[in-house]
Amino acid sequence: MRLEDMIRDPHLKSFFQEWKRREDRTVFELLHGYVYARWTYFYIAVATGEHSLARRLAPVVGFFDRLITRGERREGKNEKQAFADGYHGKVLPLDGACQLVRVQEEIRVQDLEQVIPYAKARSIIMKNPDHILALDCPCRLSRPDPCYPLDVCLVVGEPFAGLVMKHHPERARWIDREEAVRILEAEDERGHVHHAFFKDAMLGRFYAICNCCSCCCGAMQAHRNGTPMLASSGYVAVVDDGLCAACGTCVAICPFDAIDEEEGIARVDDAACMGCGVCTGHCDQGAITLERAPERGEPLEVVSLAASV
Repeated sequence: MRLEDMIRDPHLKSFFQEWKRREDRTVFELLHGYVYARWTYFYIAVATGEHSLARRLAPVVGFFDRLITRGERREGKNEKQAFADGYHGKVLPLDGACQLVRVQEEIRVQDLEQVIPYAKARSIIMKNPDHILALDCPCRLSRPDPCYPLDVCLVVGEPFAGLVMKHHPERARWIDREEAVRILEAEDERGHVHHAFFKDAMLGRFYAICNCCSCCCGAMQAHRNGTPMLASSGYVAVVDDGLCAACGTCVAICPFDAIDEEEGIARVDDAACMGCGVCTGHCDQGAITLERAPERGEPLEVVSLAASV
């Protein structure tokens, strides 16, 4: 009997069928994807080091990390780079994030090397894009003093939304596009960053928009510690000296600590700026704008990407 015929859960079967369509599929990634979806909160708590078992499980995690990254190391990459290749986020300004939850038809855009500068997990294949979950953030829930609200992670499309709802009904709820936009706008107002997340074990493609605070987000923590898990939006913040009032708002709210004040003017560290746009929406003087930075890659703007296919 085929494995597919033995799977009774329709959501898992859908995930399995999508996995079978991948030319570069591996059984390990299939199992990894199921574990990630089934035990999301435990997985993230261990990954962030907050779970009591994190230290004991470190050798096991290290073994699987070496197993996953063995091929990349043979090509001269280090382990941190290899890990980021398989699990990473693309920074999105608010408009780009809203585009992803407003998609009304299926989309298939693959090998987005200029948009997603990683060796793996860089496709956008959206099936049933109106299937959107608001999920309690695993990163926030792993922390002893989490930021609120919790239900700010948006799982978008199938087979991901159905699989996550199947296993976490107490921490997830179905929402429509309008509520998804409201969540994005509210998180933007709180100064949080929108990330489109991609994962090799999630069929090598986009599966969720996380709205991240710098204090709780595991990916931002890893990025600060030298694992390049986050890709720039493709924009950089630019200050108009003539409009800047040196109020300090942008310095305080920048989630990447990329803005400082020098001689009464806000100054942006282009190397640290990820182009999230948080500062632009909180500058009462309108002194900060986002400008394209081609050297930082192409923006993830799904409308234009889909139109170009």
